[in-house]
Amino acid sequence: MIRQLRLARRSFLMTAAAGAGVTGLNQLSAAEEETIQGFEQTESTLQQDAVWEPVSDRKIRMGIVGYGVCRFGAAFGLQDHPNVEVVAVSDLIPERCAALAQACRCEKTYPSLEELIQDDAIEAVFLATDAPAHAWHSILALRHGKHVACAVPAVFGSLEEAEQLYETVKSTGLHYMMFETSAYHNEAYAMREIYRAGGFGELVYAEGEYYHYMPVPIDSFRGWRVGLPPQWYPTHSNAYHNAITGGSFTEVSCMGIPSIIDHLKPENNPYQNPFGTEIALFRNSEGGMARMAVSWDTPGHSGEMGRVRGEKGSMTGMDYEGIADISGINLHKPPLPPGVAAGGHGGSHGYLGNEFVTALLEDRTPLVDIAQSLNMTVSGIVAHQSALRDGELMKIPQYVWE
Repeated sequence: MIRQLRLARRSFLMTAAAGAGVTGLNQLSAAEEETIQGFEQTESTLQQDAVWEPVSDRKIRMGIVGYGVCRFGAAFGLQDHPNVEVVAVSDLIPERCAALAQACRCEKTYPSLEELIQDDAIEAVFLATDAPAHAWHSILALRHGKHVACAVPAVFGSLEEAEQLYETVKSTGLHYMMFETSAYHNEAYAMREIYRAGGFGELVYAEGEYYHYMPVPIDSFRGWRVGLPPQWYPTHSNAYHNAITGGSFTEVSCMGIPSIIDHLKPENNPYQNPFGTEIALFRNSEGGMARMAVSWDTPGHSGEMGRVRGEKGSMTGMDYEGIADISGINLHKPPLPPGVAAGGHGGSHGYLGNEFVTALLEDRTPLVDIAQSLNMTVSGIVAHQSALRDGELMKIPQYVWE
């Protein structure tokens, strides 16, 4: 299977050079001129008078893979972290590989992930590759003894790959983290701190929305974004429950709205997906409810946002009501290492990179671990199945990490 995957990726790259591959490179230049939604540099809350303190003087030897249109490989500040040495980088397209090496100030490059993960000097990898390959790339890296951080989603439309990824993490004993940006939005960080302190009690209801108007899809490897089912990319919204409580969704009824946008018509995309918007109603593991929306075809207000209501109070944005006493809870994020910026997606990038590095140094489970990653992602896969069945109530597989 690994050899088949390697040959398939190589074959595609060679045959696409005069067609889709060249188009992708041309569109990269256009993307560089315009900031992709979510990548705007935003202010991050910060604890006053706090100073970053290292937990170790050791450097994690990191490999970074992927520098596509979103240029995620260098977006999370890993190359700037004082506890990281970027040993090598890789991208299938040589020009992008060279650009990633320059951005990471790294001299060693590999033409593919398959070759990079054979480097024994690398102990952890960050995967910023195409979403359909996330699960297999993670599995390959784990099987070669590397800790893994991966861009969202953890898996792409496949419950079978979710199970395989979970079992691989479990059998190797290595650390896995999904870089879900909503987890470190200012309000989500504050919500999580209040929840952990018991300020909300159990959550009765949560809402999350990911609105990204895409009349023309963002360029992507093999066109994976063309006609993408909204709930196959659910983590930016689902995080407004899962990354707050650490819980999961147990069942779902989801409705989809047929789209008038060409690439979101079933005859025009490889997924035969007819929906540009999918609204999911979930039962959560605490017995409460959540409404999570993902939409590609509705213009206007956009971004990732959410709100929660608990037994003791509620919170929308940074405004909270009914919580008796939060005077002992710091709702602002701690400082980052010198040189590491909070970055885009609500000032989350630097915090995700720092969390992964710190978890490795402390040999502890990171935030958005394998169970939370799959619970966030798989619930959307089942939600899309429900939408295709006109809202049928469906059970969702559950993942637990001890």
